[in-house]
Amino acid sequence: MTRPGLPKLIATDLDGTLVRSDDTVSAYTHGVLDRVRAAGIPVVGATGRGPRLTELTRNDIRAADFLVMAGGGRVVDQSDPAGPVVLRDERLRGEVLAALLTDLEAAAGPLTVMVEASDEHDAPLWGDYHPSWPYQDRFEARSRAECLSCDVIKAFARTADHHVDELLEVARQVIPAEVATVTQAGLGFLEISPPGVDKATGLSVVAQSLGVDPAEVLVFGDMPNDLPMFAWAGWSRVAVSNAHPTVRTAADEVTLRNDDDGVAVYLDRLLSR
Repeated sequence: MTRPGLPKLIATDLDGTLVRSDDTVSAYTHGVLDRVRAAGIPVVGATGRGPRLTELTRNDIRAADFLVMAGGGRVVDQSDPAGPVVLRDERLRGEVLAALLTDLEAAAGPLTVMVEASDEHDAPLWGDYHPSWPYQDRFEARSRAECLSCDVIKAFARTADHHVDELLEVARQVIPAEVATVTQAGLGFLEISPPGVDKATGLSVVAQSLGVDPAEVLVFGDMPNDLPMFAWAGWSRVAVSNAHPTVRTAADEVTLRNDDDGVAVYLDRLLSR
């Protein structure tokens, strides 16, 4: 049982929110998250990272009972003593992605496109090389036809002429929500996921399995891909101070930046009330 006055579920984004700019998570943060679990509150890591980065994700949020990955497309229950259980696994059909890319290029111009298709450990993204992609060690150049020959977990796209926020606005006008979900997570690329896939729908799978109402959920985030869970959660929506302006606007509260352990500082104070 949780103590009165505390949320019944806590979910946090990782990169830019829990994880610091040097790609580490402090011992202080790990310790506070352990205290959250000791208080009887399940912890969820809610990230855009795909299942190919599960090991890295588990290391960054060791206290997590659940992982909401691929922006909501993959949900894993890690609390089962018998081992992790996949609760959700969504894919976008290659032919659907091909059609929507054609429509988007007609509206926005030529696209650099990469796809995440494999869930094997540390599997590379496939597609068009772009020097701005920050993870070149996990990339493999492949033709557009090869990339679209299978169902994908997620696709990434950018143009030379649009800021990612501008491209996102164009994509929302061109791509119906029932065809695909579009967002951006701070990497400079539009992210394209299966329809109905976002962090809110991923978290709802967790909440339903636990019998927790969204009004009892506390969430932390920093980028537009966190906005759906900000709209869904009701206990409080907390942005780190380095968050995208739209996330700060949507937040109930703002904590310290990720490099100052803002999530842990907020939770430490919450548990100490």
